[in-house]
Amino acid sequence: MIPAGSLLRAQGLRKTFGRTPALDGADFSIHPGEVVAVMGPSGSGKSTLLHCLAGIVEPDEGLIVYDGAELSAMPESRRSALRRSDFGFVFQFGRLVPELTCVENVALPLRLNGVRRKEAERHALGWMERLEVADLRGSRPGEVSGGQGQRVAVARALVTSPRVLFADEPTGALDSLNGERVMELLTEAARSTGAAVVLVTHEARVAAYSDREVVVRDGKSRDMEQYV
Repeated sequence: MIPAGSLLRAQGLRKTFGRTPALDGADFSIHPGEVVAVMGPSGSGKSTLLHCLAGIVEPDEGLIVYDGAELSAMPESRRSALRRSDFGFVFQFGRLVPELTCVENVALPLRLNGVRRKEAERHALGWMERLEVADLRGSRPGEVSGGQGQRVAVARALVTSPRVLFADEPTGALDSLNGERVMELLTEAARSTGAAVVLVTHEARVAAYSDREVVVRDGKSRDMEQYV
């Protein structure tokens, strides 16, 4: 059963790569302001689920609905526009542009949406202050630590005020201390804006920051709330 009022929901997702099934009837839902951890062992299908929910990968079967509209029925141009406006992304290794300064990296999504440089960087700096990396504004990604770089990546993901933030193993490349701080800042910042967070992780200490856990195993999903 998919809960009513979900901002983003999926039902019966199936996806096969070659002869390997990645998703086999997976369901998912998330409400505005909710943090949901998607857990499971390596190869379980959790990252594929995230990519389908974000409109990056098209499922072979199943339904994905975002804000009342069927995501899987949208043309790629519309899904791409959503990824620039309504969706934000944080990846395991940050994926910052090495040639740009940190403030230019954070401002990049706004610049791609047509915001003028001065205004984009002013807004970016505000987010960098919230993520405690404003002093790195003129530094390039290769000049900062892993924890600092990941906080810059979180600021970049939130700079457009997305309605859904997709975080794929956001602390996977960090030590425990830096990982804890990144998660504290990420969830605090997201909740302050009302963004929903889809958090893919295999670490219980990271999942502890969520409101609810969904376990993916062998391409199938199980909402742990139903088993409490």
